[in-house]
Formats: sequence, structure tokens, C-alpha cells
Amino acid sequence: MKQIDEPALQIDETDRALVALLSSDARMPVSDIARRLGLARTTVQARIERLVARGAIAGFTIRRGPALREAIRATVLVSIEPRTQAEVLTRLRQMPAVETVHTTSGRVDLMVIVCAASTEALDAALDRIAEARGVRSSESLIHLTTKIDRRG
Repeated sequence: MKQIDEPALQIDETDRALVALLSSDARMPVSDIARRLGLARTTVQARIERLVARGAIAGFTIRRGPALREAIRATVLVSIEPRTQAEVLTRLRQMPAVETVHTTSGRVDLMVIVCAASTEALDAALDRIAEARGVRSSESLIHLTTKIDRRG
């Protein structure tokens, strides 16, 4: 990751409003953003470029809608044997059902988010995780309903 030697990036209310608009629709034309913010198009473009250059905006992406999302998601809490993290992560990277992996503090070592099209596919993914060399134990929590989602 690129280290920035400049003073901390100053984010003002206009930048926050700009990021909020881009978060709701990353494809929104700069001219539309400028009109909503009451700024010149060139000013908005310069602000976006500055936010990207300084790492405040890491990239632009899509979020899958319900039609493209896998039907079932689960969080898997994984405890691993000492000094096996690299091996376990290699195995998890090879599993298409694994969406994200986070290291954690506390009683477990990894928090794995798994997505599957069916309970059978989820069961198979959970088995593959549990059987991975270096995994001491795992506990799965199946996601039921999303009540709050602020991912942008």
C-alpha cells in the first residue's frame, strides 16, 4: 500500500456528500454530481481525482443485486493450529464460495464469509473448510435476514 507523506487528507462536508453520491451510484455522471452539489463539473472532477490519489477512494465497483446474489450466506468462525495461517488461507482462496476472510482477535483466528446457491452447496463448503489441514475447529452462523447494510 502506498504511504502518503503529505499531511492527513482533509475531508470536508462537500467531499462526504460527493462520496455518498458515488456510493449510491458509482456510474453517476460527474455533471449530475456537480448539479446536485451546486459545484462546477471541473471542481467535482478535481475532488474525485484528489480523493482517489490520496487513497480516500480505493476504487469503483458494483454491488450485486438480489438477482445475482447467492441465496445463502454464512459466517464461519475458524480456529487454526499455530503457524498454519498461510496454508489455511491458501486453501480458502481456492474455494469459490469463500467471499471474504478476516483475521480476528479473541477466541477464533479467522472469520470467513461464505456464499452458496443452496444448503447443499453451503454444507459442502463448510465441510471443505473444516477438513482443511491446519483447521482446529469451525463454527458456522447462517445469515437469515439483513437488517442494516451500510457497505455503500
